[in-house]
Amino acid sequence: MASIQRIRRRAYEIMDGAVPDKYSHFVEVFVALLVVANVIGIILESVPEIHEAFEGYFHAFDLFSVAVFSVEFVMRVWSYGEKYLHDEDGSEWKGRKEYLFSFYGIIDFVSTVPFYLQLIFPGADLRVLRMFRLLRIFKLSRYNSAFDDMVAAVKAERDSFSSAVFLLFISCLLFSSLIYIIEGHKQPEVFPSIPAAMHWFVITIVAGWGNVDPVTFVGTVLVIFTQILSIALAAILTGVVSTAYTAQVERRQAMYEMEVRSVLADGVVTEEELANLKIMQAKLGMSDDQVAAIAAQIEEEKKLSESGNS
Repeated sequence: MASIQRIRRRAYEIMDGAVPDKYSHFVEVFVALLVVANVIGIILESVPEIHEAFEGYFHAFDLFSVAVFSVEFVMRVWSYGEKYLHDEDGSEWKGRKEYLFSFYGIIDFVSTVPFYLQLIFPGADLRVLRMFRLLRIFKLSRYNSAFDDMVAAVKAERDSFSSAVFLLFISCLLFSSLIYIIEGHKQPEVFPSIPAAMHWFVITIVAGWGNVDPVTFVGTVLVIFTQILSIALAAILTGVVSTAYTAQVERRQAMYEMEVRSVLADGVVTEEELANLKIMQAKLGMSDDQVAAIAAQIEEEKKLSESGNS
């Protein structure tokens, strides 16, 4: 029983990257390369000539990929029982439930379920199943903190985003109603109702042109204002995202710097502390250059402090 628990603990360290060794690195690289190969294969498979010429190879590769991803999913569910097992109120299912209902757990599940759905429902639309298979690309976000940083940035600025969305809704209602009143009697086939005008507004905001030319002067002015509004909203959202993302990256660096200062406080760096710093570096996506810059800054501050005291 103890040996099984040690194996499960080791499996968790490898699958989660809790210990940055050659085995966890191999799993990370292997899964990442397999995901990239899958996405390329799905894209090439959509070309009729290539699909007909290499259909057998595509099917064999998909079988291999599904087998690997299925084993990965089962191993994660099994090994994540170790995550909170040693906590006071921890249990095996706490870590498993957290993984299963997490973004990455759902993506891992969706990465394999299209294949089994095709077996259960042979007449299912293959194009829909391929779309689900393309979601495997999100498995790469587990090994890169950029996606997590973006999500955290959006959460941090959710008030600004909600304000922008509210402004967009009010603008949609106002401009759609106006274009319906102004152009509706001139182009009833294009603007037969306010919902149809809303469709025109959304297309104009997204693409810059709603594929409709106004026939009245007021309608032309309204279209110009709508296009200006789309540029303004895009600038607002871009500014919010970029600012929040920059703040999130700086926050990540500050967290790592605080941990380094805490480790160096007693003047002794143990192997366990060094391993924890390595794990934290991997989790936060810190490059070796960033770590070296932080270490150099701390060392310089230490020298200045020592020279000041002397």
